[in-house]
Amino acid sequence: MGIIDKRLTECGITLPPAAAPVGNYVAYTVSGQYVHISGQLPLENGAMAVKGILGDSLDVEAGYRAARICALNLIAQLKEACGGDLDRVERVLKLGGFVSATADFHDAPKCVNGASDLMVEVFGEAGKHARFAVGVASLPAGAAVEVDGLFEISASV
Repeated sequence: MGIIDKRLTECGITLPPAAAPVGNYVAYTVSGQYVHISGQLPLENGAMAVKGILGDSLDVEAGYRAARICALNLIAQLKEACGGDLDRVERVLKLGGFVSATADFHDAPKCVNGASDLMVEVFGEAGKHARFAVGVASLPAGAAVEVDGLFEISASV
């Protein structure tokens, strides 16, 4: 068990299985030492855990929870991209957060903090990253939040 897997266990975090893409795209691409992970939704046990619109049926706390779930799904994809070895992760470079929101909801960044906070919790200093967080009119399957990511990894051993 690697350092990051031990940290996940210590934090009481169990990664879900990496979700399969639902369209004509791949879950992630690896190019050199970079992993680009497609947008992840707040899926738990194959079902949408947080559906709705921030500023309407959902509050910031629900958005934060949704983003955290998205981040768990990002890490699950990242683990697969790293051949099961999360210790290969050198740095979380960037997260992109999309928040389904009303036109007058201005707290998308507070929601996406759920993903950012998890990355720092899991990867420590290497989890600090650049980011964007924007409100959008709708997301796939009624999801409240979608998060994608760019990661730097070391070469496989």
